[in-house]
Amino acid sequence: MEEIIRFGFLGLGIGALYALAAQGLIVIYRGAGVLNFALGAIGMAGTYVQWELHANYGWSFVPSLVVGVLAAATLGAATHLLVMRQLWRASPLVRVIATLGVLITLQSIAVLRYGSSAFVVDPDLPSGTWRIGGDIVVAQDRIILSGIAVVVSVILWVIYRYTPFGLGTSAVAENPRAAASLGWSADMLATINWALGCGLAGLAAILVAPIITLQPAVMTNVVLGATAAALVASFRSFPIALVAGITIGIVQTEINRFVDQPGLGQAVPFVLIVVWLVVRGQALPLRDFVLQRMPTIGSGRISWPALVAGAVLVVYLMSISNLEWLAALTTTFAVGVVLLSIVILTGYTGQLSLAQYALAGFGAWVAGRLSATAEISFLPALLIGVAATIPLGVLFALPAVRTRGINLAIVTLGLGTAIELVLFNNTDYTGGLSGTQIPFPALFGWDISSILQPVRWGIFNFVVFVVMALGVANLRRSRTGRRMIAVRTNERAAAALGIGVAGVKLYAFGLSAGVAALGGILIAFNSTSIGYGNFDSLTSISFVGFALLGGVGYLMGAFIGATMAPGAVNQQIFDLFGEGFGAYIPLVGGVALIIFILLNQNGIAHEAIGQVAWVRKKLAKKLKFLVVKPAKAVVLPDAETEQVPPKTLRADGLTVRYGGTTAVDNVSLTVEPGQILGLIGPNGAGKTSLIDAVTGFTKLSAGGLMLGDEDITNWSAAKRARAGIGRSFQSLELFEDSTVLENLRVASDPRALVSYVSDLVWPRNPSLSPEVVTAIREFGFEDVLQRKVEDLSYGERRLLAIARAIAAAPSILLLDEPAAGLGDVETAELARLVKRMAEEFGVAVLLVEHDMNLVMAICDELVVLEFGQTIARGAPSVVRQDPAVIAAYLGVEHGDTDHEAQTPPSSTEGLSL
Repeated sequence: MEEIIRFGFLGLGIGALYALAAQGLIVIYRGAGVLNFALGAIGMAGTYVQWELHANYGWSFVPSLVVGVLAAATLGAATHLLVMRQLWRASPLVRVIATLGVLITLQSIAVLRYGSSAFVVDPDLPSGTWRIGGDIVVAQDRIILSGIAVVVSVILWVIYRYTPFGLGTSAVAENPRAAASLGWSADMLATINWALGCGLAGLAAILVAPIITLQPAVMTNVVLGATAAALVASFRSFPIALVAGITIGIVQTEINRFVDQPGLGQAVPFVLIVVWLVVRGQALPLRDFVLQRMPTIGSGRISWPALVAGAVLVVYLMSISNLEWLAALTTTFAVGVVLLSIVILTGYTGQLSLAQYALAGFGAWVAGRLSATAEISFLPALLIGVAATIPLGVLFALPAVRTRGINLAIVTLGLGTAIELVLFNNTDYTGGLSGTQIPFPALFGWDISSILQPVRWGIFNFVVFVVMALGVANLRRSRTGRRMIAVRTNERAAAALGIGVAGVKLYAFGLSAGVAALGGILIAFNSTSIGYGNFDSLTSISFVGFALLGGVGYLMGAFIGATMAPGAVNQQIFDLFGEGFGAYIPLVGGVALIIFILLNQNGIAHEAIGQVAWVRKKLAKKLKFLVVKPAKAVVLPDAETEQVPPKTLRADGLTVRYGGTTAVDNVSLTVEPGQILGLIGPNGAGKTSLIDAVTGFTKLSAGGLMLGDEDITNWSAAKRARAGIGRSFQSLELFEDSTVLENLRVASDPRALVSYVSDLVWPRNPSLSPEVVTAIREFGFEDVLQRKVEDLSYGERRLLAIARAIAAAPSILLLDEPAAGLGDVETAELARLVKRMAEEFGVAVLLVEHDMNLVMAICDELVVLEFGQTIARGAPSVVRQDPAVIAAYLGVEHGDTDHEAQTPPSSTEGLSL
């Protein structure tokens, strides 16, 4: 017991580091809304400054400490002013990757300047011991460090709770515009918070360096442990972050001492991250989740002449290149396969995973150990390695079902780092200090080893890359690809069309894991000895950066990004300027990542495609064969929409509460086939909340739902959609990266499970359903089917949102303010179509609308809500004369309405909002 207590006190040192760094993360997040993955690297930079001054220039500890902390604070402020401030409108994915670019840059500078080896730092805090209870010896520096963490936490708590600066930061975090109107500058507060947060990281790193040594990788990885503490504190509470950070440090130390499993103690923060996010995560984004634009994606179309010409050129170059250039090309294509997995997962599905290289390493570990210990030949080992990694990728996806964006990046990096610590760094599992010695690979008895037959090995890598790229291209053009892009663009809208968001994520993670494993095996078998420690978390981060630089949504982007990897083509180019220049590749990559994100987040491939198109257009004026042929018009088949299966929707006592606010209060209604039920009421009456509850996007606090004879109260949003409940959204929520036709197809595509496999080989597109053809013709989309949604006018986008809902052939259709922003002609056409959907096709329609002319013209019955409660129901002619309805719309108390107010207006203006 005494030993447990003693090691618990030893854990106070690393716990204090986690606590202080977590405070820095919270400060930056509260002030700027950014999770700063570069925090550890910035703290590391401040520590190196302090160490240089103290150890090499003879400065005393306190002055060097102050300068080191100021250096970290200055770097933090510069990061905000030069990088993050320019990206405030960018997607969360891009902003996270920007901080990764800062991390890569700073760590590369540190490695170039100091090397990757650890420095032992002499302690400046008291290094003596104290005795507690006579038998327990504790180190003084651990107690002092924990005391500093407590003091800093208390000071921060007071500052952010009681001072004008802290209150201003909270105000900006809640509502930047409102805070600006009160005189608070969001930019100034963000700059100060960045500086303060990074200064705290510098202080923490300097104080703890004597305990954990001074090394670039160690310092930058500390941010993950701090992230676990900040997560527990919901990135808000300084006291909770303090307790969580110190607890994590103590648990780590205890496990390292008493559990005989290398790396398990270091994995504690990452396990906590996973558990916490899975428990606290949310299956679908809330209605107020603001979707920001992500990098663009390619079409997946293949130019076969260009592919054949390129293949011939590559094979020729490999056959004549010297060994250095041949190895660089081989590495480029092997890394390119790993980056294709990022195209699938991040580019097409919008899931930011920082563990792809760890998954690549796992596949290499399985294949390598099978080859070395079980004497299994190369091809079976490769296939088993890929197959074994797919379930691990699916396991990594389980947290993704309940989290997204920044949180998903955290959890995947944590999982990948845990694999690195527990598996790759454990010599018991990897073949000892010299790694796994593997036999020369052969294919069908044909030697393809990189040592004896480097040209064959290089061509094999190239062929694998091309085959994988063709499979990914097929995926992009398929119905499976459309589902993935729908989930990437808007999970709520995808679920409303019956797409199983969780299933798509699991598929994307599993498929991308298999592709990453294939690339990892190619990288590993490029040598006769596999060192699994190379599959580290920093390289995983770098690979995401390479993918984004190349163009994370483009097939060619995977190749372009792969040229930037260590040992790839770019390193050979750099070495032309002198030996050792290749060592600057990571630094150049980090700087280039930051610059390119600032200039164009879509990647080099996107720019290259644009430049080629521009040159071709110029040359086509003289060379007619270069004229781009217009896309073939979509031929609409002759099809008549049939009656939908008749279903009745019954809502009984629906109640929705958000915290202490009741948005919908005991509302009951019935929507019959062929009937249009209007749901009206003032702003804030709970109309959209009721639609969200009916369609499964908001959890019911009370009440039940019946669809026909089935109780659907506990069904998911996607299952309700597949059962025949469709909806439109007040905020449109279209798939912006897709064409008009793709938006309509994804709503009507058959849901055959076999397509998840067959689409990789043969992406067949089913014929357009009668409902899609009807929607295209009725809304006049025949001439714009191949246009991107972002190129449409607002009115066209509004109509497309309704057409997409109709294309799904719902039995129940819930329309949320469909006429908002439409002109009189478009509104009249909409009224005619909605009426036709009900009368001719038997659709049951629930219409939420502010245009009273439209409501009175087409609705069979009205239900009026006020403050979530039903205040009237009945035929439009009756409801419009109800005094309670008139009072609600005119903003007067029901008992105070005078004779004029109680008399219904001659037009419907009195009921307009």
